Amino acid sequence: MQAGRTQPQTSSDDAVAALQRSTLVVNGLDPSDLSEAYLTLLKAGGVSCWHHSVGDDMGSFAALFKFFDEHTAQIAPAGSVREIRKLREQQLISHVAGWQSADALIVAGDPQPQNLRAYRQLGLRICGIAYNTANDFGGGCLDAQVGLTRAGRRLVEEVHRASMVLDVGGHTGEQTSFDAIAISAGVPVICSHTNVRALNDNPRCSSDRLLEAIARTGGVIGLSAFNDFHARKSSDSGVVRTPQVDLARHLDQYDYLKRLIGVEHIGLGPDFIEGRNNPGPLSPADRLVMAPEAYSQQMPWFYVKGFENIGNLPNLTRGLLERGWSAAQVRQVLGENWLRVYERVWGA
Repeated sequence: MQAGRTQPQTSSDDAVAALQRSTLVVNGLDPSDLSEAYLTLLKAGGVSCWHHSVGDDMGSFAALFKFFDEHTAQIAPAGSVREIRKLREQQLISHVAGWQSADALIVAGDPQPQNLRAYRQLGLRICGIAYNTANDFGGGCLDAQVGLTRAGRRLVEEVHRASMVLDVGGHTGEQTSFDAIAISAGVPVICSHTNVRALNDNPRCSSDRLLEAIARTGGVIGLSAFNDFHARKSSDSGVVRTPQVDLARHLDQYDYLKRLIGVEHIGLGPDFIEGRNNPGPLSPADRLVMAPEAYSQQMPWFYVKGFENIGNLPNLTRGLLERGWSAAQVRQVLGENWLRVYERVWGA
């Protein structure tokens, strides 16, 4: 054993379950399809709150409301931390609606960030800027040098005016993210789902410099379980599908961030796509956004072995405990950190 490393402990299933029951678990980003089967998986993972990526049209919101109506005994929308806690007391999963980009605010080629307020009325609480490639607001991770545009500055201002959580990094390019952070003084900014570029040089992963900048705002970084972001490098663009890595590689990301920015800035952001991970090659249109230097070009996409769906969350909890993380630190990662930011931005 290396000097200074905590002796691993074996954690029983009962101890893991008890720890997860002792806190409010937040799935910090997960765009899986709405389904009865997925609600069952969320419950198996011990999740109380689900930040879910919703579609950017009225039909998607209508389908969301219909799903709530059909599953009133299992899930309900939440727009505040008070509502999240109340729903947990009622043994219901709370649903927090978010966008991974602001493309819905580009209407007939015209950016209209002022429309964001209407979406907030529909329940939207978290908003990203760009998804992998540049839009009218700024750069995506594949256009990392593109900065925040004039329209993008207005978007960031509208996000804060609406008391919504701004989501940068990950899909949004680094320069745009830095620009957005620079005009977000005093407001926590998050990255809902990314991984550490220092551990794997993939353009979809985030640099230490950006991770530190997000942490300085008081924000949180959600760690994704997506396999490619742990193992696929820019030099692997000719590899059709990246081999699956194990849970240890994912746990390394938590340990790295713990050293870099501190436990209080780490959360879950697994990015599962249950119901959408369909077998087959990517379409030509998808390959432009899901570029081969970042993503395997053959689906289904892998997640790290041992954390392949949200029902496997106890494996992650056990892994952190066995690496010497305290129960209090694990509770922060499982949900307390997300709730702190939500409450700071939305109000109680």
